[in-house]
Amino acid sequence: MSAKVLERFPAGAPRGSWPAEEYAAARRALGEAATVVMDLKSDAFLVVLPGQDED
Repeated sequence: MSAKVLERFPAGAPRGSWPAEEYAAARRALGEAATVVMDLKSDAFLVVLPGQDED
């Protein structure tokens, strides 16, 4: 499975702040299938689009 990373946000956002989720929601409102995943290695939240399988 591949995915395109649209944006990355540090995991240490202030309490009550969810910038990655807000960014993904804005992209979904534009019709994109954006989702948020956690990159444990870099301690960051990534907003990604599912990749297209190439034939």
